Amino acid sequence: MDASKCQAVLVASETGSFSAAAEQLNYTQSGITRMISSLEEELEFSLFIRSKKGVHLTENGKLMLPYFREIVESSQVAQEMSDDIKGVVRGSITIACYFSVSSMWMPHLLKVFSESYPHIQIKLLEGGNKEIAKWLAEKSVDICLCAEPQDSGEYSWKELYRDPLVAWLPKDHPKAKQETYRIKDLETEEFIHTLPGQDTDQDRLIKQEGLKLKTRFTTKDGFTTYQLVKAGLGVSFNQAMIAQDWKGDVVQLPLTPPRFVSLGLALPKQKPTSPAVQRFLKCMEAEISDLINF
Repeated sequence: MDASKCQAVLVASETGSFSAAAEQLNYTQSGITRMISSLEEELEFSLFIRSKKGVHLTENGKLMLPYFREIVESSQVAQEMSDDIKGVVRGSITIACYFSVSSMWMPHLLKVFSESYPHIQIKLLEGGNKEIAKWLAEKSVDICLCAEPQDSGEYSWKELYRDPLVAWLPKDHPKAKQETYRIKDLETEEFIHTLPGQDTDQDRLIKQEGLKLKTRFTTKDGFTTYQLVKAGLGVSFNQAMIAQDWKGDVVQLPLTPPRFVSLGLALPKQKPTSPAVQRFLKCMEAEISDLINF
């Protein structure tokens, strides 16, 4: 089965369009259409439902998607290994990142890595626990820098850093001068919830502690939550690392009892590790001590 045809299916399924897939892969639209039609003939069933609004996978297409991904990945690893043997450093890496890791660790890691390997392309996907768990299960990413997944999926895990959770309070809050903030006191406050229902660190702690919160606002990102707290519209909590460089009149107090988020490296199992991925992991190992001792 031709890897380029399988890749055309993958990109078309992601973009929902043959023309968008053609643009991304540097083909004509008719070329992509012929490739996918040829693959459908080979398989003897349709992979896509076509409409004026675009394309989407048939049920059979969804079943085949993981196998197409394996074919493409194996082909890419073989090409990278061939280049590596010939002394040519090329390749591509897809890295899934937790939001705090993406903002605090990745700029330095990508700068150092790109200086050594300018021809290795990096695709960075940012997400929360729920999204990253999905990408891990699909094996659609090479590396995950994230909070520890809670399921028992097919991945390896190595903790790199334990980030404390801290309460965010407006500067004029009655408890702002305390040394710590009791977790149960969150039940007495107007609460600002970031990305509810997405298995975030907030969701996990709320569930673990059985908290009954009075949610006043919900937001889609931590920075917006931070700004609402700054404006005196409620309180919240998050990782200490995420707001390290944010300036504003927000007081951060360690929670009591202390609670932490385990941040680390997750790798999909049964997925070939390419020379490009191996090089990135070595770079990360060399740089990580400086990153976690901020």
